[in-house]
Amino acid sequence: MIRKCLFPAAGYGTRFLPATKSMPKEVLPILNKPLIQYGVEEAVSADIHQIGIVTGRGKRAVEDHFDINYELEHQISGSAKESYLVDIRSLLDQCTFSYTRQIEMKGLGHAILTGETLIGPEPFAVVLADDLCVNSDGDSVLTQMKKVYEKYRCSVVAIEEVPKDETYKYGVIEASQLEDNVFVINDMVEKPAPEDAPSNLAIIGRYILTPDIFDIIRETPPGKGGELQITDALKIQAQRNMVLALKFEGQRFDCGSIDGFVEATNFFYNKLKASE
Repeated sequence: MIRKCLFPAAGYGTRFLPATKSMPKEVLPILNKPLIQYGVEEAVSADIHQIGIVTGRGKRAVEDHFDINYELEHQISGSAKESYLVDIRSLLDQCTFSYTRQIEMKGLGHAILTGETLIGPEPFAVVLADDLCVNSDGDSVLTQMKKVYEKYRCSVVAIEEVPKDETYKYGVIEASQLEDNVFVINDMVEKPAPEDAPSNLAIIGRYILTPDIFDIIRETPPGKGGELQITDALKIQAQRNMVLALKFEGQRFDCGSIDGFVEATNFFYNKLKASE
């Protein structure tokens, strides 16, 4: 059973400077809801209620968001504005939130390893909040991945097709098909140049990992950019056992970029207007 979801949230968010100079990118709002709240809601939709967050300096707003603001709630109590807090109150009732701090930014692999203290020896999900995923017609991306994990009991990554000239932004896999939209990973490369990419199937910010990944990360040497890359660790895991990739149903917005952030805002705004 997947009980825990880890959110690496210690990065600097440099693509959104100067806004992220003092504001964590994870609390940048899509309409009136912070990015990380969408991710936690996705975890809850997959029946995952133990939330671990890896934070860093200047990230107190993340912790404050998933807490009760007694003064604010007193001020709006009994007013129409009280309805604005229904969703976050629901999450606070359903979830537990635990935090640990990443002292140095050494890559996603290092962030996940830092979260070991919150996870322990059990399989877990990982959500990168700036990859905002929606599936209006069915299961959330994390729910889809959880079903694959429950069938095969191995690590699972979410993938999507990307333009060949954009492979340099992602971890890219080489794989063989196991069943519809599920692939066995044979190899993977972190941010390859288009001419070196083994495919156009790119890993996005959703993972389900088995606990042996922690020891593998510990023995993985620094990779691209001198950082501990989760892609490199997963490549080792795939060689030793099996790692699957799910080509998920739904839509992903790269909210770590200005274009993706605006696209997500427009999508949710139009969805809101259509429901009124």
